Amino acid sequence: MERRRAIPTCYVLWQVCLLCIIMFKADVIDLVADKMNLTKKAAKECVDLVFDTITDVVAEGDTVVITGFGKFFPRERQERMGNNPPTGEKIHIPATRVPAFKAGKAFKEKVA
Repeated sequence: MERRRAIPTCYVLWQVCLLCIIMFKADVIDLVADKMNLTKKAAKECVDLVFDTITDVVAEGDTVVITGFGKFFPRERQERMGNNPPTGEKIHIPATRVPAFKAGKAFKEKVA
């Protein structure tokens, strides 16, 4: 696949250097178009529809389960105290809701 880009990213965690291969949304659209014999415009509409649907459902506070792939859900973070790094001052961090993802069994097994 020609659009796939290798982006060298060096992480020095325990002196391990990783080369990350990143697949962008345009690459996913190209792949869907090729595999499904669709135009890129039609594939883009399909991919956008899936992402928009997942985003809308999770934003409403509900969960999206894609069997074998994973679960998208909102996670509640409690309020807490934090530190302002430049000043060391204690700051209050309010409660918030963030999107979360938990990989499914088949996805975990394929990646492992």
